[in-house]
Order: sequence, then C-alpha cells, then structure tokens
Amino acid sequence: MLHTGPFLATVTSSTIASTHIPHSAPVNGTAVRNPTIYLDTTDAVTRFLESISGTRELALDTEGASFHRFVDRIYLLQLSTSTANAIIDPLPVGAPQLLGTLLESPDVEVVFHDADYDLRLLHQDYGWRTTHIFDTRIAAQLLGIKAFGLAALLERYFGLKLDKKHQRADWSMRPLSQDMLDYAALDTLYLLPLRDKLRDELARAGRLSWAEEEFRRLEGTQWEAEEPNVAFLRLKGARDLDRRQLAHLRELFAWRDRVAAQLDRATFRVASNEMLVALAQAAPDSAATLATIKAVPPPIRQRHSAEVLECIRLGAAVPDGDLPRFPRAQRWDRDGDFDARVSRLRTVRDSAAQRLDLDPGVLCSRERLEAIARLDVKTLPSLETIDGLRRWQIEVLGKPLLDALGGQKSAVRAEEESPYAPET
Repeated sequence: MLHTGPFLATVTSSTIASTHIPHSAPVNGTAVRNPTIYLDTTDAVTRFLESISGTRELALDTEGASFHRFVDRIYLLQLSTSTANAIIDPLPVGAPQLLGTLLESPDVEVVFHDADYDLRLLHQDYGWRTTHIFDTRIAAQLLGIKAFGLAALLERYFGLKLDKKHQRADWSMRPLSQDMLDYAALDTLYLLPLRDKLRDELARAGRLSWAEEEFRRLEGTQWEAEEPNVAFLRLKGARDLDRRQLAHLRELFAWRDRVAAQLDRATFRVASNEMLVALAQAAPDSAATLATIKAVPPPIRQRHSAEVLECIRLGAAVPDGDLPRFPRAQRWDRDGDFDARVSRLRTVRDSAAQRLDLDPGVLCSRERLEAIARLDVKTLPSLETIDGLRRWQIEVLGKPLLDALGGQKSAVRAEEESPYAPET
C-alpha cells in the first residue's frame, strides 16, 4: 500500500497512515522537501522503484534486530534519492528486486553511513553485491573528524540533533510506532547532502582518491562461511581455560544456541558469555554447586540447571585425545630487531598522522606496520604485496617507511622530507 499525507501518524496491524516529516525548511542551506512514504505491498514497492529507476544516486540504510533476535535479518529498508524518500517493509513484501538492480548497477552511487553491516545483511538476505559505494563514516574518518557517528555528523553539518532512543529498538516488531518510523526515516534523509559536503572536503584536502579506494574495497563485503564448532573459542576468557574446560564451554555454547534458536532470541539474552566461561571453569557437578557460582543468575538456576549440568557431564566425557584446542597460530621468525623496526615504523606513522590530523590507526594500522617489519621490505613495489595495505597509504608513507627500515635517516626526518605526503 502506498501511503501519502502526514507522515506515519497512526499505526495499526494492517496499515500505516503516513504523511511527511516536517522537514521542508532549509537546514544550513540544504532543503529537504519531499515526504517519506511507507511501502508495505509488492505493487506499491514496484511502482515506487520504477519511478526512481533512472536515478544515479541513492542513499540506503537497513534496520536489523541483532540485539533481540537469534539470527539477524533486514526488517526495514530506508532509501532516499534527490527527489524521493521511502521506507520499505520487507516482511510482507520480500526481496524488492528492482532495488537490487539499482544497488548492483555501477552507474548508481549508493550512499551509506557505516556500510559494512548493511552490506553483509543485503548479501545474506538477498544475495546482492552492492557496487559504487560512498560511505560517509569512512569519508569523515579520512578527513580527521573525531566524532564520525551519523548523529554527530548531522549536528556538525546541518545543526540537527537526533534522538537516539531507538538505537536498540526491536525492528522486527509489528506494528511499528510513529516514533520508530520517524527515527528510521532520518537515517537516509540527509545522507545525500552529507555526501556532497564530505566529498567537497575530501577533494579540497587531496584525499578523495583515498576514500574512493576504501569504497572499492567495500564491494563484495559479506559474511564468510565459518567452520562449525569453533565460534566458542572466540569468547572472551576462553584462552584462560584448559582443554577440558574448553570441552565444557563447547557444550554450553551449543546449548545456548539451541535455546536461543528455539526462542528466536539474541544469545546474550539467554545467557551471557561471562556466565558460560565461569561455568566451564567451575564445572559444577550438582545443582547445589551450580547455585554457588555468582555469574549464574536465578532464572538459569531455576529453569535450566539440569541442562547446564548435562553440558558439564558431556564435556567431562570427551576423551583426552578429542579435547578442543586453539588452532596453531602462524609462526614467524622473529629476529631480535623486529620490535625496533616496528617502533621506527610507528614513529613515522604517528608523525605523519599528527601532521595530517588523522587518527594513526586510520592512517595505517599496527597490524600493517608489523607486516611491513616482518617482511623487511626494501622497495615501493614490494610494499604492494602487503595484504591490506592501500595504494594511498603507500603513496603517503611508502618512502619514509622504507627509509626508516633502511636506517638511512631518522624516522621523523624521513617522514617530513617525503614527497609522497600531500599537504592538508
């Protein structure tokens, strides 16, 4: 059903009477005049998407419910063009294929704020591979903006103050309240004008090519298939356990997943990671012993004590030869000068970051610096073999990093004299 009129005023189980958000007035010179429409039928979605099929720019956001549901999925799609704003409800509609066509077209620039999770959900639910991306979070970070959340950027550039009360809302619930839909609409309403401002600043700073390289790397972002029965090893505290305790943890982790899946509830709402690790370590053998573990809340003791104790029993029954272990980390020959090389590289990186007014980790992560030090590279082309090192980083830091490794100059002086570092 295609709704127009005053925005999202009254919500019922079958329809939403919608109109426009009061956003017709200019904000810092930027006017956003068009109402947001709510679309909850296939015909309405198709008509709307056909009406914007010629667009060459599109702002997009998704709403999931990872804070509430066992398996996250897309529960709302918010989108804006220069002439239209809409919220698509995919629960009654399914995958809006015409939208997928737009997102996968290299001729359509798709603007996100913090695209990573949206891209993963879009691929997981619909199989889409979004191309030609502009990410306003990445753009802000490359400009050295310290507060780069969407709310902070909208206040910085447009004087808007967003209410954050629905940040952890359950978007799977129906009907959705007026407040929730108003909140969701604002996630894309100003993204295109925000993109314009950030792009202009990147161009003036000589960093637009940096951003474009980062955006290209986002294409194809998706969750990779995970080897079964290893996720429990990533829990905080797991490395403090011995192999028998890891066996307990594996059983407890699987039990929690089963309960969460049955309830369709986020796993932490069933049992915390801290509780699972504490149980694996203590290995209680009775309800009385279980009751003495402070990390176990009363509801678990009252409703699930038998299941928890069974997990401990199963872990105790695993033969010694089959006990879980952490995968062996890749070994590197670490010579005595390794730490000194990393220190010299970090000095170069930190000096450049200060001059460019960038977070050092944004300019070049410690992991990349360690990879450079480990391979002890000698030439600019050899830097291109470092996994994850960007071309723009090589252009800015390559020569001074090599000079620091070669000991030809002091690290700071090498960075200052580099012809590769653009002026800000």
